[in-house]
Amino acid sequence: MTSLKVENRNVVIPGELLAEGMDTLPGDNTYREDDKIYSKVLGLVSLSGRVVRITPLSGSYVPKVDDKIICRVIDIAMSGWRFNTGTAWTAMLNVKDATNRFIKREADLSQILAIDDYVIAKISKVTSQMLIDLSLREPGLQKIEGGRIIQINPQKVPRVIGKKGSMISMIKDKTGCNITVGQNGAIWVLGKNENLAEKAIKTIEARSHEEGLTEKMEKFLQTEVSS
Repeated sequence: MTSLKVENRNVVIPGELLAEGMDTLPGDNTYREDDKIYSKVLGLVSLSGRVVRITPLSGSYVPKVDDKIICRVIDIAMSGWRFNTGTAWTAMLNVKDATNRFIKREADLSQILAIDDYVIAKISKVTSQMLIDLSLREPGLQKIEGGRIIQINPQKVPRVIGKKGSMISMIKDKTGCNITVGQNGAIWVLGKNENLAEKAIKTIEARSHEEGLTEKMEKFLQTEVSS
C-alpha cells in the first residue's frame, strides 16, 4: 500500500518525503531509499499515474544536443567564435557551421560576428568533457539584430512557453512582439511593446508555481494593454 505525502503541484524542498510504499515509482528529480521516495530539488510535484516527478523551480541549465539557445560572442579564433552560453561552459561556432558563404582563411571574422553579438544557435555536439559545438545552419538560427535580451531562470522556460506554446503565443499576440526563447533562459524580444513583454515574462518567472497562471496572465495583459 502506497501512502502519498504530497499533492499535485505542491512545492517541495530537497530531501522532503513524497511517498511511502512500493506502488509509487520515482520519476525525474526524485530518489528512493528503502520504501520511501524523496525529492532531490526545490520544485513542484507532478503526479502521473503511479509516477511522482518534481519540476525544478531553480537550478542551472545543462547543455544538450539539439537545444536552441541564445548566446553571446566572447572571443574570436582563427576558425570561428567562442560564446558565453550562460552556464559554466562556453561553446564554439566553427565558420563552416555559421554560414553557407565561402569565407577566405584570412578573412576578418569580426565582420560576420563581433564580440558581444548575440545569436540564436542550435547545440550540435556536447562531449563528455562538456565541449560544446554550435550551428547556425537551420531556418530561424541567426545573428540577433535589435530588440532586447531578457534573462530568466532556465528552469522557468517551460512555464514561459506554456503547454503547446500557449503562454508565449499569448504574450506575442497581446504585445505584438516577436519572441524567441532559448533553453538556457535567454529570451529575445523584438517589437512595438517590448516593455510589456518583458514585464509579462518576468511576472511568469516570479509566479511560475501558481496554478491557473495562463488565465491570470491573460487578464494581466488585457489590463495592461487597455490602460
